Amino acid sequence: MQSFKIMVPGSTAIDTAEITSPYDGSVVGTVERVDDRGAELALNNADQLFKDRSRWMAVHERVAVLEKTAELMEAQFDKLVMLALSEGGKPYTDSQVEVARAIDGVKNCVECVRSEHGMEIPMGINPASMHRLAMTSKEPIGPVMAVSAFNHPLNLIVHQVGPAVASGCPVIVKPASDTALSCFKFVELLREAGLPEEYAQAVVVSSNDIATDMVTDPRIAFFSFIGSGAVGWMLKSKLAPGTRCALEHGGAAPVILAEDADLDAMLPLLAKGGFYHAGQVCVSVQRIFAHHSIAEEIANRLGEMANALKIGDPADPKTEVGPIIRHQETDRVAAWVDEAVTAGAKLICGGAKISDAFYQPTVLLNPPAEVTLRKHEVFGPVISVNAYEDLEQAVAMANDVPYSFQASVMSQDIDKAMYAYRRLNASAVMVNDHTAFRVDWMPFAGLKESGYGVGGIPYTYEDMQVAKMLVLKSKNL
Repeated sequence: MQSFKIMVPGSTAIDTAEITSPYDGSVVGTVERVDDRGAELALNNADQLFKDRSRWMAVHERVAVLEKTAELMEAQFDKLVMLALSEGGKPYTDSQVEVARAIDGVKNCVECVRSEHGMEIPMGINPASMHRLAMTSKEPIGPVMAVSAFNHPLNLIVHQVGPAVASGCPVIVKPASDTALSCFKFVELLREAGLPEEYAQAVVVSSNDIATDMVTDPRIAFFSFIGSGAVGWMLKSKLAPGTRCALEHGGAAPVILAEDADLDAMLPLLAKGGFYHAGQVCVSVQRIFAHHSIAEEIANRLGEMANALKIGDPADPKTEVGPIIRHQETDRVAAWVDEAVTAGAKLICGGAKISDAFYQPTVLLNPPAEVTLRKHEVFGPVISVNAYEDLEQAVAMANDVPYSFQASVMSQDIDKAMYAYRRLNASAVMVNDHTAFRVDWMPFAGLKESGYGVGGIPYTYEDMQVAKMLVLKSKNL
């Protein structure tokens, strides 16, 4: 069990929060919490640091901290895996992938510093701009407030905190209360690598009102949010004037399967994309729209794959599906599946709780359009398959939700793939791959209710800076 002290310099803790395993409820660690006074101190620390330009870290110092942090993470790889696994419940092999991604993400932050730069603005192209040279350089935008989600307890923190360190912004990060340990550990490693304490402060607060007050404080220059749409949009509506933001919510990712798709190659991808981390991924494969000639075959074959998955202890390297983060979420998933079956969906496999923490990997055939899991993000191990007659109908069904994130089309016909690409409401369309594909340097943007702004490490790094222009006037120009 790992315990973390308060990470707000000068503050004192009000109590200690226990972090429990979603697998068996055991206490896996503790973090100290702050109240409104601690929150105010964290904001003041970040604000005073940013205002005093003599305390700004030089670029080479930020690079050194990030490079050393990556080295420390590599040296503690197995410990980071077990820490993330214990609090989040993601199976061992998938947690290994997460930690590897997080380390690569820190290195990506270094690459951003090395490659991103200002630009020259053309002058001398009309009489008004004669005898001038103009250029931009990058400066940190100011204090960052980051609020994160539970499902990738280390990698999401890297995506929010790493770019802040790279850009020179003081950052306050509030992790999900269920998975605070990996966040506190990452901030601890940054400090061990030489980052001054005020530059990165991890906080767990005693109430949601305090968190809201921190996010909406006028001293915050940029707000980074990963979590539910209801919370994200509410917080955005309350931001102080001038505070910029990026919101990453969820979706109900659609896949269109054409009749000529290579099912032997595609179905394993769909099963992985739907049941990975028990479906608790914002771009999980959730809604498959398959040509009517193959829809039932696809559902049955996915059901066979689902039944073969090993469910259980996330620490077991053989486990493929772990627990759902909270017991009430298991109940919600069960209610949504029951509603769909009652409304006429054919239950191919699963459809029942295994325990308070586990829900069977489930495949449904032809759930009606009006049921909840056809309209909203299920965030559980459930895949629905619906038949369509033609691509126009498939696209219409895929787009019939208030979300727009990542989507997929599977076909051997380039014209069919491009038809779907052009017409799907999505910020990214995968061709012959599942909807959850992501590398951390690509843009990752939720549109409509799925989010605001663009995620991905280079894009977050860009958001956390301002382009400051310099104009030189000289008769010799």
